[in-house]
Amino acid sequence: MERAGATMDEIDSIGITNQRETVVVWDKVSGLPVCNAIVWQDRRTAEFCNLLKEQGQEQNIHSKTGLILDAYFSASKIKWILDNVAGAREKAESGQLVAGTIDTYLMWYLSGGKIFATDYTNASRTMLFNIHNLSYDEELLELFDIPFAMLPKVFPSSHCFGETDEKFFGGVIPVCGVAGDQQAALFGHLGVEKGSVKNTYGTGCFLLMNTGEDCADSRRGLITTLCASGGNRPHYALEGSVFIGGAAVQWLRDEMGLIKNTAESEELAQKVDSTGGVYFVPALSGLGAPHWDAAARGLITGITRGTNRNHIVRATLEAIAFQVFEILHAMERDTDITISSLSVDGGACANNFLMQFQSDICNAQIVRRKDLEPTALGTAFLAGLKTGFYKSIEELRKIAKIDKIFAPVIEEDKREELLLGWGEAILRAKAK
Repeated sequence: MERAGATMDEIDSIGITNQRETVVVWDKVSGLPVCNAIVWQDRRTAEFCNLLKEQGQEQNIHSKTGLILDAYFSASKIKWILDNVAGAREKAESGQLVAGTIDTYLMWYLSGGKIFATDYTNASRTMLFNIHNLSYDEELLELFDIPFAMLPKVFPSSHCFGETDEKFFGGVIPVCGVAGDQQAALFGHLGVEKGSVKNTYGTGCFLLMNTGEDCADSRRGLITTLCASGGNRPHYALEGSVFIGGAAVQWLRDEMGLIKNTAESEELAQKVDSTGGVYFVPALSGLGAPHWDAAARGLITGITRGTNRNHIVRATLEAIAFQVFEILHAMERDTDITISSLSVDGGACANNFLMQFQSDICNAQIVRRKDLEPTALGTAFLAGLKTGFYKSIEELRKIAKIDKIFAPVIEEDKREELLLGWGEAILRAKAK
């Protein structure tokens, strides 16, 4: 508000978007967390998740939640806090403690404890929420030993959750939009129709496809989740995550010293016509979707006497695009929907070489908006639609401005040759 020079009277509503799986447990009387938040990358509960797999719970959990049994999601984190923080379980069972993702904690705090809620997109990432009947699952709560009373009420993403305490902004402001970051980004791209796909190029890459009312059950390593929406019944989505996206370029800069800054990668990649047969598989922390091979390791293959840093830099950018292609291809095969257009955001999509190669290798248009932060825009759209600040999706389409559309120009036989080479490189990098 200070930066914008805005007063409370000029603010229509608040929208919140957040890391989806990061979780907090706090005392509902004092408002103090019982320990630090556990973030989505934290692997301390991996052993417990492996134990559940050994007990044969993987398919049961997946059928209800659409998720892969992994420490990534919130349920095992909440259980860890209750089991490891002194007195936490006793307080939870007596109704003194509550739990929630970051959106829930922010709403609770900003409202002075009056709002205890979340939205469908965040609830769907807890591994406690049945995405078919849109409610917490008693069997899963028992499996993770989490009291039902600890969990927030769940509403659509575009909903009047309540109002802030006047002490924060000089008056009350309604909170009317909440969505997990990736679903907010899809809504920011106005991916509200079945078949809409977006990719966020960050440290990793996160792809979501709106599958409409069809709850697509992936057979190719993707997860099923819920979309942000204003209706009482949200659409479903398929999601795939690339562990190392822009982080591969950061690795070239920080660890290898091959580039001075990330922007230089585009310049160096264009100094050569191809990688000269070099492929880089950036499995620096294993491989995510669709492989899910935690033991895979990074690999550079095809090096010859003539290989120079330009080839390796170009291979690094191409590797990001190849990994995105694999997820898009899995989505197409799971849904029988041909993907002809991909909306993009995130820092790396400013790289024109990467975007053109992405278009070529996917044989699809890449649509880059002028606003590269659709995550924030998406949650603003959700809030504004609820209050009537925005009248319709059609009005929002007039607001969205396209920066550039990249169309494929590569020959099909060359595209197939590149994909064949990538497939061979992946096989060499995998541990299983």
